[in-house]
Amino acid sequence: MNGVVARIRLCPGVWAGGGGRRRVLKLPSGFPSDAEQAQRHRRHHFGKMKFKIRNWASYEAGLRRRGSLMLWVTDEAIAKWQAPPRLSPGGQAHYSDMAIETALMLRQTFHLPLRQTEGFMQSIFALLGVTVSAPDHSTLSRRATTLPSVSLGRIPDGPLHVLIDSTGLKVYGAGEWLQEKHGARARRSWRKLHLAVDAASGMIVAQMLTEKETGDPSQVGVLVGNQIRT
Repeated sequence: MNGVVARIRLCPGVWAGGGGRRRVLKLPSGFPSDAEQAQRHRRHHFGKMKFKIRNWASYEAGLRRRGSLMLWVTDEAIAKWQAPPRLSPGGQAHYSDMAIETALMLRQTFHLPLRQTEGFMQSIFALLGVTVSAPDHSTLSRRATTLPSVSLGRIPDGPLHVLIDSTGLKVYGAGEWLQEKHGARARRSWRKLHLAVDAASGMIVAQMLTEKETGDPSQVGVLVGNQIRT
């Protein structure tokens, strides 16, 4: 090399030689550049597969079964679809609680609004050829709050054994947007949520939202007073 002692820097793209010479050589394909190395920590790294698929036919059949949809309506459900006759004064309900729960379950499973849930059930009944009708969206909205599984609980009568605790809530606003968009630092804003919980049932009987500097002992009287008024 004509008396030149070659030296290699570990900097991508720069190869330096001794004797006052400096050569910039082209990197081989696949070698990361400075920009790629700077963005490496932002990428999502996926781990290697820890098992090896040996039976691809059964594996692909299992993937296809994940997308299959099978719905049916039993004779027992059709018999209980209509609400039983009401013995007390008031209007007669058309659909039973089981019908409302079925519609709400389909809505929760497929993430549908109430109107789309009504149309989805109508199309299912039309394809299956059953004679029952689907509850309309207004009936679903009104009857959903009366079901025992979703209705608001009642505070038990008599004395209660109440547990009082608090937790911090971070308030998201323009500060987080500025920090993500421009890299500007913003002070975190917090609120403190004080809760009074019935020890027997675990029900929250009173709550109060205050500033983060407010201590728990100062809110005992407020929580107990709110519980008495409710």
